[in-house]
Amino acid sequence: MSERAIQPICAFDIGKDGKPIPINSAWPSAEAGSDVAYRWLHFDTAEDVLGVWTEEFLPPSAHTALRQAETRPRCTHVEEGLILNLRGVNLNPGEEADDMVSLRLWVTKGLVVSARIRKVWALDEIRQKMERGEAPKSIDLFLAELTFGLTQRIERIAVKLEEEADAIEEDALARPKDVSEILAQCRQSVIKLRRFIRPQKEALVALADNQAWPLEPRAAAMLSETANKTTRTVEALDATHDRLLATQDHLDILHASALGRNSYVLSVVAAIFLPLGFLTGLFGINVGGMPGVESPMGFWIVTGGSAVIGIALFAIFRFAKWL
Repeated sequence: MSERAIQPICAFDIGKDGKPIPINSAWPSAEAGSDVAYRWLHFDTAEDVLGVWTEEFLPPSAHTALRQAETRPRCTHVEEGLILNLRGVNLNPGEEADDMVSLRLWVTKGLVVSARIRKVWALDEIRQKMERGEAPKSIDLFLAELTFGLTQRIERIAVKLEEEADAIEEDALARPKDVSEILAQCRQSVIKLRRFIRPQKEALVALADNQAWPLEPRAAAMLSETANKTTRTVEALDATHDRLLATQDHLDILHASALGRNSYVLSVVAAIFLPLGFLTGLFGINVGGMPGVESPMGFWIVTGGSAVIGIALFAIFRFAKWL
């Protein structure tokens, strides 16, 4: 029996009356009883014997999909079942929200098998409800509640990033030197979210439109609203990305302008001192016949002449509007 034991995170049979019944079997099967609406088995992908269990009870495509190291959101109907890969923001303690966590699901008419690497809070909320005796009455409602929970949490993070973009725009006008690091971090967060939320929107739209899985009307309406929320979130993230990009362009222009202004000043100063440097070099050579060598006023004559030349060049540059 020790070789035939697996420890799911949770396992429930949901009766037709909507009451969840915990499954205590050491090696639960993927078949729900006739008096059960559906069975939900939730696993950690780090479970040692998960591969043995999925290979025994699930089709090869589901076995592979649940154990993939890296996933991208998708919704695909294969072998009388549904492969649904989703992403959620990472709300685990000490983690970055934009480091999105993956969730893998295999769904049939009477079975939901889910697997995750790190805790998915939207799914854990459903688990807690079932432990209190509450459960979605059908698989369709289960998917609707799960996707709504994921989308709601993503939307909160997107709103937070919008607020950060507002603050960055204001600081870029008042204190442009202080926002570069914050701007880079915010842009990185937006990029990470957009990477997964855009394909997730496509997966949810396909699911809500009954393209991959036939849904009951109530669940279809809920999923349609969730797909719309995801679309709005994608649009908000696109707008935030464009605003941050415009702010970065503004900072780059300010930096380039300051650099150009400083380079121009240095060029003008060099132009003024170039002839003066020539004079000092010329009078600094130690050869015979240098005029003024024996004169006690020679130094002051050269110094005064250099000052006059410098002032004259400055006046010429001002008149030419180079200064």
